[in-house]
Amino acid sequence: MIHRVWHPPRRVNHRRDAGATDGCSSRLHLELSGGRFEPMAGPVSIHQLLGAMKTTGASDLHLKAGLPPTYRVGGHLRAVKMPPMTGEEIDACLTPIIPPTRRSYYDEHGDLDFSCDLPDGDRFRVNIFRAGTKMNAAIRRVNSVIPSYEQLHLPPIYGQLIDRSNDGIIIVAGVTGSGKSTTLAAMIEHINSTRSENIVTIEDPVEFVFKPKKSIISQREIGIDISNYGEGLKYIVRQDPDTIFIGEMRDKFTMTAALQAAETGHLVFGSLHSADAMQAFSRILEFFPRAEHEFVRGALANALRGICVQRLLPGTTEGALVPATEVLLNTSTCKDIIRKEQDQDIPALIAGSEKEGMHSFTSSLARLVQSELVYMDVAMQYAPNPDALASTLRGIKTTASTMISRTR
Repeated sequence: MIHRVWHPPRRVNHRRDAGATDGCSSRLHLELSGGRFEPMAGPVSIHQLLGAMKTTGASDLHLKAGLPPTYRVGGHLRAVKMPPMTGEEIDACLTPIIPPTRRSYYDEHGDLDFSCDLPDGDRFRVNIFRAGTKMNAAIRRVNSVIPSYEQLHLPPIYGQLIDRSNDGIIIVAGVTGSGKSTTLAAMIEHINSTRSENIVTIEDPVEFVFKPKKSIISQREIGIDISNYGEGLKYIVRQDPDTIFIGEMRDKFTMTAALQAAETGHLVFGSLHSADAMQAFSRILEFFPRAEHEFVRGALANALRGICVQRLLPGTTEGALVPATEVLLNTSTCKDIIRKEQDQDIPALIAGSEKEGMHSFTSSLARLVQSELVYMDVAMQYAPNPDALASTLRGIKTTASTMISRTR
């Protein structure tokens, strides 16, 4: 969420160029037809498999031993009509884009994250993993252009929160695949475009590549520039940063480093796996022994600026995914809740603080329906409390196609 290029023969970049010819022997030209990818003449390569993600609008590519390549298009999995790939064939296809310095890590641990680029600028986040002794992969396409809040359909409070924060910590939370990295990239790009600051990021892997505008940016990738988060965070404050982006706050060390940096005058951004704002606190506290919870709560009460949680759901435009959001701002009341371990009061605080800029998933879903970005039935399906959403949407009616129109 977030470069340097080297050119060995027919391979490019530690992040890697996917244009090199791979070791697959099958032949295939990818074309979307009737919900299936039809085979035609042409050599199969990782370059072609990745390039087809752009032409078909696929968000993800799955390579599983014993199955043909499978794409996720508009939220649905669609397989290429070709013979299943073996683990050895997958290994041969992926070898050209695996950073040579990191192959040994996969061999030892059975899992590896990295990023790669196509010559046309398209970028991909790659996770290879061992399952049943065979290599498998999950590859996600990363937009080469960093989108704005408006393009992501994020509420104005996202930008307002950053504009009024010069220090502290801002957390973007959500489940896997909820668009956290893209939202964080939009936040960092907002600072890059509006402030004269030194931004340092630590990512695993780097996804969005920033071009310095008003700010200067140093993007450090785990396994390429530094060996782990601990190494990157240990001396990060010595690099004179104004803004720090930590790709994922995943353990006690990264969370402690984030809080310490936030408390010493830096603005820190990080992602967290959590379904909602209330759960975010229990998730953070899980990193620490019970004896340290009071200290951690005190640090959070002082340093936290806001928690922005999101979930992606199908939009009214075919293939589109739209974020439903929940925003918690660290007001004086919120500080008391954090310190007093009254996390159960957070949903009520959010629901009653819309004038301050907070909002719940329910109110976010209602706005998405009213803006015709999401169908009514989809909103109900994703609503944490369908009855509350129905009450909020009273006065709104759906057409036969479930599109909404205002009752006059």
